[in-house]
Amino acid sequence: LLPGLSDTFNIDTKRPKIICGSKEAFFGYTVQQHDIGGKKWLVVGAPYETNGHQKTGDVYKCPLTSDSHSNCTKLNLGRVTLSNVSERKDNMRLGLSLATNPKDNSFLACSPLWSHECGSSYYTTGMCSRVNSNFRFSKTVAPALQRCQTYMDIIIVLDGSNSIYPWVEVQHFLINILKKFYIGPGQIQVGVVQYGEDVVHEFHLNDYRSVKDVVAAASHIEQRGGTETRTAYGIEFARSEAFQKGGRKGAKRVMIVITDGESHDSPDLEKVIEDSEKDNVTRYAVAVLGYYNRRGINPEAFLNEIKFIASDPDDKHFFNVTDEAALKDIVDALGERIFSLEGTNKNEISFGLEMSQTGFSSHVVEDGILLGAVGAYDWNGAVLKETSSGKVIPLRESYLQEFPEELKNHGAYLGYTVSSVISTKHERIYVAGAPRFNHTGKVILFSMHSNRNLTIHQALKGEQIGSYYGSEINSLDVNGDGVTDVLLVGAPMYFSEGRERGKVYVYTLQENHFIPSGALMDLQSYQNSRFGSCIASVPDLNQDSYNDLVVGAPLEDEHQGAIYIFLGFKETILKKYKQRIAATELGPGLMYFGCSIHGQLDLNEDGLIDLAVGSLGSAVLLWSRSVVQINTSIRFEPSKINIFTKDCKRNGKDATCMSAFICFTAVFLSAHFQTASVALRYNTTIDERRYTPRAHLDESGERQAQRGLVLPAGQEHCEKLHFHVLDTADYVKPVTFSIDYELEQPEHGPMLDDGWPTSLRVSVPFWNGCNEDEHCVPDLVLDARSDVPSAMEYCRRALRRSSPDCSAFSLSFDTSIFIIESSRRRVAVEATLENRGENAYSTVLNISFSRNLQFASLIPKDDTDINIECMTDDKHPNKKVCNISYPFFRAKAKVAFRLDFEFSKWIFLQSMEVYMIANSDSEEKESTMEDNFAHLNYHLKYEADLLFTRTSSLDYYEIRSNSSLERYDSIGPPFHCIFKLQNLGFFPVEGVTIKLTIPVATRAGNRLLLLTDFLVDQENTTCNIWGNTTDYRRTPAEEDLSRTPHLNHSNSDIVSIDCNVKLAPNEEMNLHLHGNLWMKSLKALKFKSLKLTTNAALQRRFGSAFVFREEDPSRQITFEISKPEESHIPIWIILGSTLGGLLLLALLVLALWKLGFFKSGSRRRVEEQEQNSMGLE
Repeated sequence: LLPGLSDTFNIDTKRPKIICGSKEAFFGYTVQQHDIGGKKWLVVGAPYETNGHQKTGDVYKCPLTSDSHSNCTKLNLGRVTLSNVSERKDNMRLGLSLATNPKDNSFLACSPLWSHECGSSYYTTGMCSRVNSNFRFSKTVAPALQRCQTYMDIIIVLDGSNSIYPWVEVQHFLINILKKFYIGPGQIQVGVVQYGEDVVHEFHLNDYRSVKDVVAAASHIEQRGGTETRTAYGIEFARSEAFQKGGRKGAKRVMIVITDGESHDSPDLEKVIEDSEKDNVTRYAVAVLGYYNRRGINPEAFLNEIKFIASDPDDKHFFNVTDEAALKDIVDALGERIFSLEGTNKNEISFGLEMSQTGFSSHVVEDGILLGAVGAYDWNGAVLKETSSGKVIPLRESYLQEFPEELKNHGAYLGYTVSSVISTKHERIYVAGAPRFNHTGKVILFSMHSNRNLTIHQALKGEQIGSYYGSEINSLDVNGDGVTDVLLVGAPMYFSEGRERGKVYVYTLQENHFIPSGALMDLQSYQNSRFGSCIASVPDLNQDSYNDLVVGAPLEDEHQGAIYIFLGFKETILKKYKQRIAATELGPGLMYFGCSIHGQLDLNEDGLIDLAVGSLGSAVLLWSRSVVQINTSIRFEPSKINIFTKDCKRNGKDATCMSAFICFTAVFLSAHFQTASVALRYNTTIDERRYTPRAHLDESGERQAQRGLVLPAGQEHCEKLHFHVLDTADYVKPVTFSIDYELEQPEHGPMLDDGWPTSLRVSVPFWNGCNEDEHCVPDLVLDARSDVPSAMEYCRRALRRSSPDCSAFSLSFDTSIFIIESSRRRVAVEATLENRGENAYSTVLNISFSRNLQFASLIPKDDTDINIECMTDDKHPNKKVCNISYPFFRAKAKVAFRLDFEFSKWIFLQSMEVYMIANSDSEEKESTMEDNFAHLNYHLKYEADLLFTRTSSLDYYEIRSNSSLERYDSIGPPFHCIFKLQNLGFFPVEGVTIKLTIPVATRAGNRLLLLTDFLVDQENTTCNIWGNTTDYRRTPAEEDLSRTPHLNHSNSDIVSIDCNVKLAPNEEMNLHLHGNLWMKSLKALKFKSLKLTTNAALQRRFGSAFVFREEDPSRQITFEISKPEESHIPIWIILGSTLGGLLLLALLVLALWKLGFFKSGSRRRVEEQEQNSMGLE
């Protein structure tokens, strides 16, 4: 089966649904799929959406209907107002984070920059809105929201009796002190009561919610008068009634009592003050001494009463002024004393969450919601938890283990993203990222306890400064066993190859700890992509039962964006992405595609998980396609091709007919598609890799056929094809059937599983003609011999010697040798190969030979029909592989053949080796394999083809001792002898010595020759000269040589010269011998004729590779020297002989004249002249 080559995945990019919104509002920054009673919606965050004049941000609900123009509706969550809080909603970024709770189909939309007013400050604590399954606001989630330190209910108790004068000064004081208060929801409420003889409400605590309204109401308060000052009654009225009407639970209760005289019900003060203490009412008392001063009355008793009314200590709660006009002087001091109560509520959390930006990230867990608060604790950040039973806000100290105090000014931004994992103990472990920790980023895994402490189990650290490691986190349970398998940490600003490409780190769970396991691979291109800005774990997309992963890279392709889909496998995630979906594939104008991703629901009712992807100003829905696997099989009837029995005729020729059954089964991976079907087209090809097929389809007579069919899910469908096989030379390799198939409509409907085979190759073998078990057992026998003669054969045939001599010749070598005659250039090997067993398939003869041989030919003999083909391998020139009767060597077959080898001109060896072995693909028995090879290994001697000649400038010399013509005295005539060796053979000659022996003196010491020079005209020839060449008698001694007229190396003193012979083919060498006869001795010696013989002999050195056809090859140069005896002839004999000779000549001339000898010549000339003259005429 061949795997498919497609890199596509089953997310459809041809028909996306693009929901457009406002780019200015950043519609699409976050997306969440939503299900209400089976109706599917898409929830889209638009954090810059406006509501009225404020840019609050908001969330849209978009119905997912078949209508492509369905409109989205704004939920107007930006208009939700918190009671009892002075909130500021402008730029609060509602929708910056969204979290869905699949249990009740509610979701959380957060506004991390939501702020509220506390006194003179605005605190950006953040706030989230919980929306129920029918898109109705349910509740506000704001765990970092604390009551303002100005959360007070203040009751001002005014003495309105007649003694207060002028009243306008009291009104001015009241207005000025009210202007000091931060009046509003969640801050200060003010109520005023006036007493004298009776007590009345001027206005209640909750009547007015702003400073402006309260001041306006206060300016209309008139003095009610009265003859009595019932201060105790006024205080009791304020405690028991004024604080109850509009008072807020948990608010700090403050009472300001202003009076100008002792009370008329002073006995009741002790009980009233005791009750006020029980109700935690803080009392400020102002004594106006105008009445006393105007009348000169001692105010001591009055002051003591006022001090008793004021809370302890008196120096903070008691004031006195000289008169009503002086009240304005204590406004600032009284305001400061009241506001000094801020932060003293023991039930509130200490300062640290005021700028927390809670909701920057959110994550739903079983028992509540995790909220990231990046600005908490001086921007080190924190993770808060909101549960049904309350909130959990970890203490600053609980983070110090991983976020030490010395790094607090770095702004770690813990809570930038929050998530969770399930440990092997099935415990929920929270995960939070701090992308700015120590500039490189950090991720912590922790548990949160109700006592506001943390247990940090593990910390993971980033590796690159500024990479924002930990700004995105997600976990994946790949195999769905309830335990997290993979933790993924994004570092979208990771700098690589000169670009801000981004990186996603992979950690796998091992023994309750996450171990680094590399990183995901994005597109290998050099661009600022911010890969890892969004990481979404999604249920099984490709229907292989493993959950998958989608990663966003919103800045890819010049900020158009892309997403990457990674497949889960077993307990990990495959790091090479399977599908990359770029915004450019989906539609024009998309920007920052991939900034948010969510995929948990089937949105189009086809049983498959679909993806929602956010971009700037739009949300994109991508549909999953069903995945199908096509199981294919082929079977043949009969199962093998019988070439020995032809059972049909095709095109008038005998053929073997066969049938092929091609079966397909469509298996849909999703249970939702078990009743579906898929259209398929397929191609059938026979012997596709051969130029000429060995089988043909009956239908068309061709090798190919194309068909189409529709496959119902889960049902096997088979089609029958008839084909036939004609005669072919190759019966060994089976005939291949190739099925290539593809979906009829690959762009629509189901798609073939990724990596699933789209081809099937099945072979139908030939029947091998062997036993029933179809197991062929051959018995190959190889025999070979060479035509190179042995030493004995060479001696008898070439040297023509007798048997005893040839035996001695053969034994003269240290081993058994074979002789290569000088005329031989080739070696022939006669061989036979026989199969005594069953058919031998793919029989091969492997031939290897020594380097001094070159393969020339292999020629079958006896007109056999068995074909032998030999292949040449340039890499192994000394090896040959020959196919014997391919495809099989029949049983009982025998073939004889001759191998010819030529001797190499360049490589000369003293041995020759030829090794042959025959084997086949059929399994031969071990016991019969000993005769499968032939090994010819000969030690060689070569017959030297040398032309050995000699020349001499002197052959004969006669000594005339008494002749005046003698030119030589002591040194005689010169001589120049040349011995020539020529290599006429094919092989280089070496290992041979030429030895010259020159007789230079008699045994008595009389010099015969004088050698003057010896030369060899071949370079690098080494010669050695032996013998005495100079130390002989100066005066010859008498010596009679008449009995030894022939002197040579055996009976005279000699000079011996040995030279090594080394001749390449067609090369020659000349040995030049120069010298003179020594006349002084030759004249003195007694002889008539003397022969001096110089001998040159060729000798084989030990181990030489050469032999000589000539038994003892030698050449001689002989100088013959004669010395005739002296004789005296009388003068008269000389004169008589002369005269007799002249007389005889005269008689002879006279006789010829008489016979007319001289006339006949002249007569003939005259006749010729006459004939010439006639011719001219």
